[in-house]
Amino acid sequence: MLLAIDAGNTNIVFALYNGSKQVDKCRMETTGKIPESMNEIVRQYPDIDAVIISSVVPKINETLQKSCTYLMKIDPVFVTHENIPIEVKTDKPNEVGADRLVNSVTVITDYKKPAIIVDFGTATTFDVVDAQGCYAGGVIAPGINLSLEALHQAAAKLPSVTVEKPASVIGKNTVDAMQSGIYWGYIGLIEGTIKRIAEEMAMEEGARPFVIATGGLAPLFDQGTEMIDAIDSDLTMKGLVHIQTHLTEQQKRKSA
Repeated sequence: MLLAIDAGNTNIVFALYNGSKQVDKCRMETTGKIPESMNEIVRQYPDIDAVIISSVVPKINETLQKSCTYLMKIDPVFVTHENIPIEVKTDKPNEVGADRLVNSVTVITDYKKPAIIVDFGTATTFDVVDAQGCYAGGVIAPGINLSLEALHQAAAKLPSVTVEKPASVIGKNTVDAMQSGIYWGYIGLIEGTIKRIAEEMAMEEGARPFVIATGGLAPLFDQGTEMIDAIDSDLTMKGLVHIQTHLTEQQKRKSA
């Protein structure tokens, strides 16, 4: 059984796979107690024989490593640009977040290309997979909740609000106005960025890459634009399974 771990700035997601079938999934805050959470997973699933990790939080990597080694006697695989089955066409491949590379592996394996991945996480990111199936680069913007919190913290009279699709663009009160600014402002960001990426990729007039959205807020923002072609909440986890399969097959070839 494979334990796939996606360690992000806000949450850590754990998923258990029997082959390509997901049998369980849970999450915890990144600031939580990792060894205790992993101990509970091992207690429920003692037959874990491989662990693969996508992490964008370097300070917790040692804890993840030691927890796997101590609790499962397994040396986990950390995803890097060097052990994925795609080429990374950026100036400094080692600087690209592991989750963004993992998402690209899923898109190349399961979807169309060229493609754009929009990830609504702590940051809102756009990742580009070119027609050759290579990671071509991307865009990083402030995350939606991060932007709302910054607005609330910086302006004394502005309250903390939730992210919702407003009934109208023109807000009649402060909360509605803030929700409209965040929602329609990010719709503008999404549509404008996708359009410019397509232009830069020299696609034909009116054509654009296939667009996949992921992250908790993806369904909400899908309601406001026709530019999102698919939503996949398990994009990262699927990519981790694909990479583990690739590494296993690679090891078998070496041993043959």
